[in-house]
Amino acid sequence: MEEDKKTQESFDDIEKYSGEYSEEKFWEKLKKLGKKAGIKVVYAALLLYYVVKSPLTPSKERYKILGALGYLILPMDLIPDFLPVAGYTDDLAALTWAIYTVAKCITPEIKAQAAAKTHEWFGAFDESVLEGLL
Repeated sequence: MEEDKKTQESFDDIEKYSGEYSEEKFWEKLKKLGKKAGIKVVYAALLLYYVVKSPLTPSKERYKILGALGYLILPMDLIPDFLPVAGYTDDLAALTWAIYTVAKCITPEIKAQAAAKTHEWFGAFDESVLEGLL
């Protein structure tokens, strides 16, 4: 219960992590975490990456996305990434929160781009595992 409260407080001001984001750090982190973090984390990060790159995304939404991606990039966050299994659960929660916050900006084209890149890295997989993210 206390951990849920800390997590929510962290997401309430997630924009503060936007300074941690850079495109170079994003790709470096995504390549490092790859299969260790899992398909859902990678797909969620890619969805947000493509949304932030879209010229149709309002500035207000970009800060939320950059905050979530900055949080992903940080190795020492609420649950440190080096912890087996649990290390990326808070990252996925931050990414999922951002996805729901900016869902209106996620177009079918963005979903297709994120899915294509995820397939490029993971090969063939059942896309139904991604359904809970949108």
